[in-house]
Amino acid sequence: MKVFLTGTTGFIGSHVARRLIADGCEVYALVHPSSNTWRVNDIVDSLNVVSCDLFSTEELNKSLEQIRPDICIHLAWYAEPGKYLNSLENLRFMSASMQLATRLANLGCKRFVGAGTCFEYDTDLGYLSETSPTSPRSLYAASKLGLYLVLEQLSKMMGLGVAWLRFFYLYGPYEDERRLVPSVICSLLRNQEAKVTKGEQIRDFLHVEDVAAAIWTVAQSNLLGPVNIGSGKPVAVRDVATKIGEILNRLGLIKFGALPYSTSEPMFVCANNSRLVGNTTWVPRYDLEEGLRLTVDWWQAHIRSFRPRAKGGC
Repeated sequence: MKVFLTGTTGFIGSHVARRLIADGCEVYALVHPSSNTWRVNDIVDSLNVVSCDLFSTEELNKSLEQIRPDICIHLAWYAEPGKYLNSLENLRFMSASMQLATRLANLGCKRFVGAGTCFEYDTDLGYLSETSPTSPRSLYAASKLGLYLVLEQLSKMMGLGVAWLRFFYLYGPYEDERRLVPSVICSLLRNQEAKVTKGEQIRDFLHVEDVAAAIWTVAQSNLLGPVNIGSGKPVAVRDVATKIGEILNRLGLIKFGALPYSTSEPMFVCANNSRLVGNTTWVPRYDLEEGLRLTVDWWQAHIRSFRPRAKGGC
């Protein structure tokens, strides 16, 4: 199985790469020449690295002509915390993604698995299924939804099977330290206060290894269109932070209410994942407590490699 993977050096992509290697796939990993490859340094010798920019159309097309992959898992996108939601980079990635899918279809690729977001939906609805109305409220979400709508029509025209993964809230090893779970863990490991909101938001958290397993399971299935990737279990942000504090025995360092809620922040977001569960063999490996413990263990082993960064709150 030849799999063309983009976003390989990212949080999700690095875990997908490991999953594909473990399953014996021939993995062609698109890696920007200037990318920091720290997340995949231990597996890079098992990858067929395609050193190319997603926006270098001619160079990328030449590589694809030689590879002719069976499946493309397209995860590359601009996602810097605090900046990505309304960055104009979203438009560049949407355009480049359309060109990538079109080229793959012309080369006979049968399956394109794209990365969407739960924020394509109207998040005022709470529990969200693939049939829930869409109502993006950021350029990021609108660009993702726009790309899916184009891919849906391309699929009908050119026979490219498109599965569109709508991710909810992820956590686990290799995550950007500015995000909620690693932000709290790292602050506590450094014996610093972890400043968070009151934590009344309800979210759907899924360990990134379970996310990677779901991605690969969907890629191998016959599922088309949107597929929610989430646990289906609502949990309060306060409970997640509290559990981290209990694991590290530093609960007193967590300062609930030290940060305000974002004015645009939905208070309840949870996946209805029945389409994923009912149509594939995917079963999550970790519950929330076990996943958090494993994540804490990973950060304990790697914390010295990271310099403190400005954090985003939740």
